Amino acid sequence: MSLRLPTPAFLTLQNLASQCAVCHSWPARRICAACVARFGQPAMRCSTCAIRLASGQAQCAACVGKPPPLDACFAAVTYAYPWSTLMAVYKFGQDPAWAEVFAGLLLRTPGLAALLAVLQSGDWLLPMPLSPERLQARGFNQSWELGKALAGQSGTCARPDARLLLRIRNTPPQSQLKREARLQNVRGAFVVDPLRAAELRGRQVLLVDDVMTSGATLFAAAQALRDAGAAGVSGLVVARTE
Repeated sequence: MSLRLPTPAFLTLQNLASQCAVCHSWPARRICAACVARFGQPAMRCSTCAIRLASGQAQCAACVGKPPPLDACFAAVTYAYPWSTLMAVYKFGQDPAWAEVFAGLLLRTPGLAALLAVLQSGDWLLPMPLSPERLQARGFNQSWELGKALAGQSGTCARPDARLLLRIRNTPPQSQLKREARLQNVRGAFVVDPLRAAELRGRQVLLVDDVMTSGATLFAAAQALRDAGAAGVSGLVVARTE
């Protein structure tokens, strides 16, 4: 007589990395190649805010009228199914290993590989910082994990660093606010470490985040970097809302 023990939750099929989280095919990576091809096709986007555009445009009307403090902005996918669900699992499911998956997705973004290739050893790959309160509650900074994974997979000479750009105000979540309130909410929330400002002057920065909605948070951080002397700042996000 054999005794069959219950399978621990962490060994169930749903949690195996060898099953696609979207179509549930097996064996596969966390997201299989077919689902990446189906849901992750590159789109025409504004060069400075990454919003989706009609064919033939380089910038959206908003960026033409009021240029953001970014030289370029890249987004891998649109914030919609299945990426919206997977990003929530990554951020709030305490599973930082998803960073490797999303870094691979980022490297498929048109133009990004060329930018990473020209960055020098004195340039920076910086995550959007979290406030100490939010970092403690979440357990990790999802943007920092993305930056590290991206640096490792791309082989860029730029240095990832989680302490050069600081968040000095714990603001309410942007998702709860309208556009104008978002802009006001993050004004003055970021600053470059004053003891390290000299390391930034004259250098190029690639600012990494997970999701971009209005752009207010990314723009506020980029402006803080420019005010501290960065020669150029570009933005990179996994997912961009419509």
